[in-house]
Amino acid sequence: MEHLRAVLLAGGRGVRMGRLGHGRLKPLVPFGGQCHLIDFSLFNCRASGIGEVLLMSQHNEAPLLHYLLERWHGQGLRIHFGPYQGVTRETCEHMLATVHRPVEAGTADALRFNAPYIFGPGVRDVLVLHADHVYRFDYGPMLALHRERRAALTLGYQRIAREAVPLFGMVEFGEDGQLLRFVEKPAEPTADTVFTAVAIFSAEPLQRYLETLSRGPWQADISRDVIPAMLQAGERILGYRFDGYWEDIGTVARYLEAHRRLVAEPPTLSPGQMPHTLTPGVARHWVRHAGGLRHTLTGEDVRCEGQAQRSVLFPGVVIGPRAVVRDSVVLPGARIDGDSLVEGSIVLDGEHVHGTHLQNRTE
Repeated sequence: MEHLRAVLLAGGRGVRMGRLGHGRLKPLVPFGGQCHLIDFSLFNCRASGIGEVLLMSQHNEAPLLHYLLERWHGQGLRIHFGPYQGVTRETCEHMLATVHRPVEAGTADALRFNAPYIFGPGVRDVLVLHADHVYRFDYGPMLALHRERRAALTLGYQRIAREAVPLFGMVEFGEDGQLLRFVEKPAEPTADTVFTAVAIFSAEPLQRYLETLSRGPWQADISRDVIPAMLQAGERILGYRFDGYWEDIGTVARYLEAHRRLVAEPPTLSPGQMPHTLTPGVARHWVRHAGGLRHTLTGEDVRCEGQAQRSVLFPGVVIGPRAVVRDSVVLPGARIDGDSLVEGSIVLDGEHVHGTHLQNRTE
């Protein structure tokens, strides 16, 4: 896509992800038996014909840089590492120790501090993405609408259950498709449409608003500062509807529920629709009924001698004889010994469960 700068916000610590977030960045949380959360946005960019993505990261960055260098950079997609551009696996730790960066207070700060890598000659529009959303999407038609109608900003949106709206940014649009109202995490929502955190900004107004807002009191946040300021100023802000599956994995409960929907009939996403970055040479498949497996996502690198029902089993998982796993997510390399029962739970990478009942062990 010409004259478009794609930027990926990947600085989340995952503090609301419970045990899943201990010792790892949220973008690297495994998902769906075959990938990580960050892979979806990168996969969508590559499939949409976007050649390069600017990474905006902070907090424990070494594992993230190593992962992107190994799995994504130069494999049909270039990663621009911002202040760490030119980094290699051999120089990663040295660059992280010697490159000093200001502390970002929020997503708008991430854009502002990375301005030298975002704005410049030839950049007409900026696509802002997040690294913790699960969805498949072609950004091309959204960009075409944005440019055709000469919008300052185009927001992705989706309809969801009204009771879930307080977890997101609520949006309301007029009959002409222009934004009328934007409320971040409303206590009493008046609509069932939410911002999917996919946004295309025209570069010039985005840079101008970032510079102006940063001079006064602000929360340094795109949703709490930049979008409301643009709306108040009367900028042309459009909506683009997401018709397919989209999920914001913001909490450990939502993570577990998203996996339950992966093994439902029909599933929200099939293995073929998801990125495949964990053991890519081993196929993943959904099993309705075979041996001890019922309605479970698994692969040939999983050994199940017991039972697994309505669960997602990651590579290297071993389920011993007489062990039962129900409604659960079992992460790479975990072992469930015989006579154990795992139900409604998340078993962490490499965890060894022996004779333990893990009912609702998600926190």
